Amino acid sequence: MVSYADFYRMPGQKRKAKEMGLHEYLSVPEGVKVYLDNGAFYFLRRNGETPKEDYEVFVEQAKPDWWPIPRDFIPTPIMTKQEQKQCFDRTMLVNFAYERDGYTPVIHIGRFLKDYATEIARHAGLAEKPTIALGGIVPNLLRTPKAIPYAEVLDALRHVRQTFADKEVHVFGIGGTATLHLAALLGVDSVDSSGWRNRAARGIVQLPGSGDRVVANLGNWRGRKPSLHEWEILEQCSCPACKQFGLDGLKMNGLGGFCSRATHNLWILLEETRWIRDHLAAGTYRDHYKERLNNSTYVRLIDKVVETL
Repeated sequence: MVSYADFYRMPGQKRKAKEMGLHEYLSVPEGVKVYLDNGAFYFLRRNGETPKEDYEVFVEQAKPDWWPIPRDFIPTPIMTKQEQKQCFDRTMLVNFAYERDGYTPVIHIGRFLKDYATEIARHAGLAEKPTIALGGIVPNLLRTPKAIPYAEVLDALRHVRQTFADKEVHVFGIGGTATLHLAALLGVDSVDSSGWRNRAARGIVQLPGSGDRVVANLGNWRGRKPSLHEWEILEQCSCPACKQFGLDGLKMNGLGGFCSRATHNLWILLEETRWIRDHLAAGTYRDHYKERLNNSTYVRLIDKVVETL
């Protein structure tokens, strides 16, 4: 997943991506798909909107494998009901306008999730779309003010999967070791998150099933430090960065440390995905997931999903 916002901020890189196509520009191996994010969160934080005409041209020339509508308006839990309704109305107008040319419609977790689903089903063009994207999950998972309970987030994910059983469902903002389990169990087809990079920039690494640990002192970022046993796990990590630079690479400041932690974090997510898929395919997930996870908040949610399997 790459963001249009990043290219928007770097005109030279955007031009090259359009000239070469994203696959060649990013040196993406054959068989790996490139997903494009519309950058809505970036633009909305700056009181702006994605420049839709420029986005359309970028999609046409850079040729991603998957792309959402140019603009969506993300509701946050702290918004009033009326403000969330405005986000719903504005996003649906864009969905209606882009029922063509491979654009994926976007809906959001919040007070109007079921209304989104109803409107998509009623609209002939949107109902025939093979894909749909779900946003708005991040503010609720991060427990921002007035965030909906975790159980309601789970119900929302389940509702979308069941309502759009014939579509490939992509969820924006899932990228933790534990939330990957939820996504897989609920049949989500694809997810994305920049969290692994953001954690790396803050001196944080991920552990298999254990969540985040602070390994480098960078600024005022707070978090849990690894236990002695967890340091031993990190010391034995077989990701490319740890094999080359060891614990010293994870602890470093500067670009070198960021690259080591980012590589490690992405590797952990990919390995977690592999572990989940292998055990689901073998029918052994139920027997082993509690050994894998120790994040008590999400384990309770995973327990509820496992009960329905």
